[in-house]
This record gives sequence, structure tokens and C-alpha cells, in this order.
Amino acid sequence: MSQPGTRSSSSWARYLVTALVAAAIAGPVGYLVGRPDASQVAIADMREAEVKRDVQQIGELTSTARVTAGELNGVLSRLVEVLPKDGSPGARSVEAAEVEGWQRVLRQAVDRHAETPSGTTATNVARAGFRSAVDSMAIAVDAYAAGRKLPEDQQKTFLDLAVRQRSAAVTAWSVAATQLDQINVDAGNGHQHVYLTGAPGEGMSADSVPEGSHGHG
Repeated sequence: MSQPGTRSSSSWARYLVTALVAAAIAGPVGYLVGRPDASQVAIADMREAEVKRDVQQIGELTSTARVTAGELNGVLSRLVEVLPKDGSPGARSVEAAEVEGWQRVLRQAVDRHAETPSGTTATNVARAGFRSAVDSMAIAVDAYAAGRKLPEDQQKTFLDLAVRQRSAAVTAWSVAATQLDQINVDAGNGHQHVYLTGAPGEGMSADSVPEGSHGHG
């Protein structure tokens, strides 16, 4: 007989077995509790893929906008010369062939920005802004082209429309460029300034932060 207050060898054996079983169960349970389940892993993978896709789209949109801005600045500077915003007479006349060249540039820009791949909301906003800007600019050039073919006393309505559309296009572009600047910073690319410079005083302009910098303007 075992002494009071002591355990028999069989009791100790049962106690040891119970403890080992509990530990064996607790280990996997603790591991499973701390481990993300399949749905969490899938969500994390989707988010990672979305971030990578968005960074790529931001880079592509920035490159596309730079090409278009380079082309539009040439058209804008000439359009401002012949159609000043204050309504004063243009500084110089323009040949029909040059106007047709502007229209050709704008058709290419519209086609270039027509594609609308799905991205994050912030990137989609920038993309839509550029698309709206080139559409408005195309209307401005077409209005000017149509107006200049009319008798001089009938031109004013079309020329005024061209000026208004041009201003709307530059404003829309500057808003999109500001959005593009921000999403590039958020993506880790630093500031990217893709503003139009062909119509000074119209729309917003770039901040003073250097290209590629992550500082604040």
C-alpha cells in the first residue's frame, strides 16, 4: 500500500501519459491557431499581385503621358499664339496644313489614351483625367479648324469655343498630372512631373520638388 500523500507508480504513469498527450495536442493546435488559413493566404496573394500590377500600370501611364505631353505642348504653344485666351487677335496666322497636323496629333493622342485597363481607383482616376484632357483638346482643335473655314464675321462662336475647350483640356490634364505625381510617390517612384507647359498660366503647374524625390512640395 502506498503511503498517504504519495502517488503509486501506476498513478505517476497515468499522469505522465496524460501530460504527454496534452502537450502533443496543444502543439499542433497552437501552430494551427497562429497560422493563416487558406482564404487569408489567398487574400494576401491577391493584394500582393494587385500592388505589383498597379506599380506596373503607373509606370506605363507615366511613360504614355510624357509622350503625349511632348506632342501637345507643341500644338498648345501654337494654338495660344493664334488664339490668345484674352480674345485679342492672334500674333500670327497658320496654314491649313499645320492645322491638319494638329488634328492628326490629337487623333493619335486620343487613340493612345483610349485604353482603359482595370487598376486601383487612384490610378484609374489619373488615367481617366488624361483621357478627358486629350478628348477636350481634340475638340478645341476641331472647333478652331471648323471656325477658320467660315466667313470672318461668323468665326467668333467657334473660335471662342476652341479657347474654352483648350482651357478645359489644360485644366483636366493638370489635375490628372497632379494625381499621377501622387500615385508615383505612393508607389515608391518619387515625384514625376508630367504637366503641360505650352499654355502658361492655364491649369496647375508642377511643384518645386525635384523629379524622383520623395520629399514634399
